[in-house]
Amino acid sequence: MGLDQYSQIWLVDFEFRAPEGDRPQPVCMVAREYRTGQTIRWWSDEIMSSDRPPFDIGQNSLFVAYYASAELGCFLAAGWPCPENVLDLFTEFRCRTNGLYPQGGAGLVGALQYFGLPSIETAQKESMRELAMRSGPHSPVERHQLLDYCESDVAALAKLLPQMERDVDFPRALLRGRYMKAAARMEWNGVPLDSHTLAALRDNWQDIQEQLIEQVDAGFGVYEGRTFKHDKFAEWLQQNHIPWPRLDSGKLALDDRTFRDMAKCYPQVSPLRELRHTLGELRLEKLSVGTDARNRCLISAFRSTTSRNQPSNSRFIFGPSCWLRGLIKPAEGQSMAYIDWSQQEFGIAAALSGDQKMQAAYLSGDPYLTFAKQAGAVPEGATKQSHPRQREQFKTCVLAVQYGMGEYSLAQKLGDSPARARELLKLHRQTYPVYWQWSQAAVDHAMLHGQLHSVFGWQIHVTDRSNPRSLANFPMQANGAEMLRLACCYATERGIQVCAPVHDALLIEGPTASIEKVVRETQAAMSQASRDVLDGFELRSDVEIVSSPNRYMDPRGSEMWKTVLSILTNLSSANPRIWAGLPPRRCVPVLSIINLFI
Repeated sequence: MGLDQYSQIWLVDFEFRAPEGDRPQPVCMVAREYRTGQTIRWWSDEIMSSDRPPFDIGQNSLFVAYYASAELGCFLAAGWPCPENVLDLFTEFRCRTNGLYPQGGAGLVGALQYFGLPSIETAQKESMRELAMRSGPHSPVERHQLLDYCESDVAALAKLLPQMERDVDFPRALLRGRYMKAAARMEWNGVPLDSHTLAALRDNWQDIQEQLIEQVDAGFGVYEGRTFKHDKFAEWLQQNHIPWPRLDSGKLALDDRTFRDMAKCYPQVSPLRELRHTLGELRLEKLSVGTDARNRCLISAFRSTTSRNQPSNSRFIFGPSCWLRGLIKPAEGQSMAYIDWSQQEFGIAAALSGDQKMQAAYLSGDPYLTFAKQAGAVPEGATKQSHPRQREQFKTCVLAVQYGMGEYSLAQKLGDSPARARELLKLHRQTYPVYWQWSQAAVDHAMLHGQLHSVFGWQIHVTDRSNPRSLANFPMQANGAEMLRLACCYATERGIQVCAPVHDALLIEGPTASIEKVVRETQAAMSQASRDVLDGFELRSDVEIVSSPNRYMDPRGSEMWKTVLSILTNLSSANPRIWAGLPPRRCVPVLSIINLFI
């Protein structure tokens, strides 16, 4: 299979306006047939007045673009059907160079540089992008300039395609292109937000921060004004008998990742972690919200080395502190569902390794407690209620193994001795020897052949910068990404309104009257995706549903949300205009949680 199977190959590029958080507005488009050179240049009025593109998008044609979800977003804006076959040279360049870190980056200019091809100057590119983003009308000269610039990107695609054609795995490349169609639809949908509460938070953020410190720090006493005092935190840790990780210098490790990890072991740390994260990293003005009160930003598909999405942490609602997710709120008559795979990485490892004991643990519904039973650490009749501490320890061990942690890191996670951590890791090796052999074989293959790949061909090159622990974790992460992409394709193609992909979950939306049916259809899509990636092995999924007028809430951030909203409500008593007419009761988070299995 290759380019020869297609009767027509269309290289396409759009210029468009995309105000922060809003849907794209096409400005112009240039399309060129690869073999004949036939070129079509359309301005926005021609684009928006046509019900179809001016070129073939059927089964016998190939649509080629660079970061195709941008072009396909313009298709959606025009009301056009999407092409049957999409080849995205961005995804193929990322796959080809993953782990090599090309000097020019992964953009179109970087790809041209990688192959030694000429490209437009970056400054000129920025100038033309700014011109496209400007509100019209554009003069005849400006129209000509923008169309010429758009055509220069199409000409670049014509130079790039023959350079890349030989190494493109067309069946799998088309699967990646298929996901870019799903990405365009998800970016088009966006996530509904409570814009009134967001506006109130933005307008009063300085006052809220000051009162947050006062209220949260009352239980810690580690702040002086807005300054976090290391010595006072050390005293608090000593008083509460919490062993905290230290740097090589001997100082306490105070990065957010350490705080996040320690909060899992010592829940009493969570409010302080949320406070520090909120004060240090949360920039409410950067959250990308459109005029229709929906959060939209670039999903940044295939950006991570494992091919997972990497949307902006400041622009995407799931990026900042988890309490802020309380802003997610379905419109009247609508419901939302957050559907995630249960213990996805454990299930992937069990299926791909062929370890039958690990598969049995996953299929039991509680792999962590079953692991403890298989290891002989708890009796066969043990339950979550009868042996909560043992289950939590074995769960922490499983997660540590998946991320390649050693005994000392695991001991910190457990809040226990290295000897206990060593014992748990030994039990994991003894219980699941087939998994360990498979995992080591994957690392050995990577080191021997210089690359490792997922079941559908996403590869990573091994260099002297590669980390063996990351390589051991790559099969779980990369195949988890494959699974999520397939599920997004299946769901969006069934007409399900997917608002966003979130690591191992889909956030969907639908009418309240039919939301349970939509959930079942989404779970069916996710089950099918897991079977396709794992050769028939099926992963379960869990569901959280929230219906209007309630709002979504991440349980980890519920207390901080209540605290922030309490502060805002108090502020509103002095200035009623803060809420812009919204009754305070609508700001109380209510979450309906159900578990559904197929």
